[in-house]
Amino acid sequence: DLVMPGLAEGQLLTGQSTAEGIANFYLEKGVSQVVVKLGSQGAFVASKEGFATISGFEVETVVDTVGAGDGFAVGVISALLEGMSLSEAARRGNAIGARVVQFPGDCDGLPNRIELDEYVRRGSLSSGVVFV
Repeated sequence: DLVMPGLAEGQLLTGQSTAEGIANFYLEKGVSQVVVKLGSQGAFVASKEGFATISGFEVETVVDTVGAGDGFAVGVISALLEGMSLSEAARRGNAIGARVVQFPGDCDGLPNRIELDEYVRRGSLSSGVVFV
């Protein structure tokens, strides 16, 4: 139902060179939703309804990138389980991934619900969402 490769991983697995190409590869194979992780640039999401680029959160200081992908996945999956759209889920994933890189270790930056809501409220996105 859901595939979440990073850009480099998706390129290796699919032979496609772009996030859109990677997403289309999986959609054509019957996957319902695809989220291509773009690191600090955010994420590219796609489903049969369309696609969107979800910008990443700006981070002043990166302390440790270990755990950022896991944090991103936690954000996406938890948001989808709560009934959020794929774009909203990727935004939450971006927020958690951005927060995690500001702490040492793989889980020190994982927020509780109050911390997540506060971070999203205060956090700034580098640019908006484009849904086509």
